Amino acid sequence: MWSALVLSFAVVFVAELGDKSQLMAMTFALRYRWWVVLSGILAATTAVHLVSVAVGHYLGLAIPTSAMAVVGGLAFLFFGLWTLRGDSLDEDEQGKAARVTRSAFLAVLSAFFLAELGDKTMLATITLAADNDWAGVWVGSTVGMVAADALAIVLGAVLGRHLPENAIRLAAAALFFGFGAWMLGEGLFPGSPVGPVAGGATFALALAVVAGRALLRRRAEARPVPVPSDSAER
Repeated sequence: MWSALVLSFAVVFVAELGDKSQLMAMTFALRYRWWVVLSGILAATTAVHLVSVAVGHYLGLAIPTSAMAVVGGLAFLFFGLWTLRGDSLDEDEQGKAARVTRSAFLAVLSAFFLAELGDKTMLATITLAADNDWAGVWVGSTVGMVAADALAIVLGAVLGRHLPENAIRLAAAALFFGFGAWMLGEGLFPGSPVGPVAGGATFALALAVVAGRALLRRRAEARPVPVPSDSAER
């Protein structure tokens, strides 16, 4: 149970870094007390992840472990691509976070419950519960999400909206690629060290690639734009 708890905590915590849920948590915290926001997040996460581990647990009983590891690895690679795409609040979600309601707790609970249905953290919890202890995955994933959103609330209060979201998002994507390669290695070559080696190498490579792209983009943005001369205008 403890290994499943620690693994699910790490995976979900990483999944929440730079995610839409963190943006919503920071927005709610600007209007409501921090403990009300955290309570609503905890209640919503507990309910959503209970459904997730139930689905994953019974799904895992019908699928061989090695096949489930391969499916999980592909899922985490997809999570990495999803994270690279980035998240933003649409107009409806911004309205939910900004509107004053009769019950702040119910407002936060309903918004997070709806936002997490079908989100990548829910899919990650289903994947983990299919091959690990369901109780550990439930507790670990719930605590991981609440911890990540609590961090967002604290950082939002201290730093305002000037957070390095892009850097956090890229690092989270690199970690997902590492998780995916690790699980694929364990599924394709069970009992061998291929999984951890592939995971570490993929994480390092992905981190180097995203860091290089970010550096090139920053240099391109900092490059001065040429101003047409008077002769060219004539």
